[in-house]
Amino acid sequence: MIDGTQPTSTARTAVRMLLGASLVFAGIAHLTFGRRGFRAQVPASLPFDEDLVVVGSGAAEIGLGSALLAAGRRRVPVGWLAAAFFIAVFPGNISQLIHRRDAFGLDTDAKRWARLPFQPVLVAAALWSTGAWRDRAALARQVRR
Repeated sequence: MIDGTQPTSTARTAVRMLLGASLVFAGIAHLTFGRRGFRAQVPASLPFDEDLVVVGSGAAEIGLGSALLAAGRRRVPVGWLAAAFFIAVFPGNISQLIHRRDAFGLDTDAKRWARLPFQPVLVAAALWSTGAWRDRAALARQVRR
């Protein structure tokens, strides 16, 4: 069901908690010690101030991470939101590669390329750990009502 009433396994819960904690940590990093590095990932094509994007995405990460940690019965929609967020920030990873911006130890093209395949892993982890992918048919039925 969309409200996450189907039980999840211990493995799913553990991945959801790890993902949530990682997002909260990354969000805090956006707002504090990692702020300059995250600015390197903001695509120049965005019509917003780089720092505003970093602060906004950091706040979103803290919110999403907290929601994953406390999702309970609402874990399915939270999983879809987290997956959408990971898709939305992927252009930043590509921008960092294209513009050869060094940050977070990604100081070569090879390292920046190697990072790209991990974004789909995060999308899959968000969908799997929350049961969002498993319960997509129930979501579609509820939306049609």
